[in-house]
Amino acid sequence: MTEENMTTGPSPSPQPPHHHQPGKRRNDNRSRAFATRADWLIPAALILLTVVPVAAGAFRLTELAGGAEVTPENARFFASPLPVVLHILSVTPYCILGAFQFAPGLRRRRPGWHRAAGRLLVPCGLVAALSGLWMTVFYDLPATDGELLAAFRLVFGTVMVVAIVVAFLAVRRRDISTHSAWMVRGYAIGQGAGTQVFTHLPWILFVGPPGELSRALLMAAGWVINLVVAEWVIRTYLARPARGSKRLSPSRR
Repeated sequence: MTEENMTTGPSPSPQPPHHHQPGKRRNDNRSRAFATRADWLIPAALILLTVVPVAAGAFRLTELAGGAEVTPENARFFASPLPVVLHILSVTPYCILGAFQFAPGLRRRRPGWHRAAGRLLVPCGLVAALSGLWMTVFYDLPATDGELLAAFRLVFGTVMVVAIVVAFLAVRRRDISTHSAWMVRGYAIGQGAGTQVFTHLPWILFVGPPGELSRALLMAAGWVINLVVAEWVIRTYLARPARGSKRLSPSRR
C-alpha cells in the first residue's frame, strides 16, 4: 500500500456524469419567476385598490386640520372628529400593510416580519372596524345614505370585528389555517371602500348619481365581491397544506 493510500483512504468509485435536464430547469426557472412576480404583483394590485380611499381620507384629515368651511356634508366630522380621525389613521396602514401579507415568498423568507406586521394589523383592523361602527350609530345620516346602508355597515363592520377576533384567538392556539382564513375575510371587508369605487363608477357613468337604494346596494356589492374573492382564495390556496408541512401535535404546541 502506498503512502498516498494510507493517508487518504481508498479512491472513491467513479461517479456517473451528471446529466442536466434542460426542460426541468426551464420549468423551475418559470416557477420561480412566477412566484417572484406574484410576490409583488398581488400587493401592488391591493395597494392600487386603496389609492382612492386613502386619498379621500387624506383630504378629510387636511380638511379637519385646516379648518375648512363646515357644510352639511362634513358637519358631523367637525362636531366629533376623533372617530373619523381614528378610522382613517387605522384603516390606511391596515389596507397597505395587509397587502404584503399576500406575498407568500416574503412570508417564507421573513417569517418574523409577518408576525410583527400581524401585531400591528390586528389593533389597526379592530380600531378601523369599531370606529366605523361608532360613526354609523352616532353620526347623523348623510343625505345620500339611508337606513338600509346603515344596516349594511353595521352587519359588515360587525363581521370584520368578529373575523379579526377569531383570527387572533386562532393564532394564540397555533391554529394557523383558521387564523389565515379569518384574517383574509377581515381584510376583504376592510378593503370594501376600494372595491366600492368600481361598483359605483359604471353606475355613475351610465345611469347617473345613485339614489338612496341604489347607493346602498352598490356599497353592499363591494363588500360581497371582496368576500367572494376571499372565499375563493381560502379554498384555493389556504385549504391546501403546504408541501412538507406538519401539523403540530398537542404536546408540541
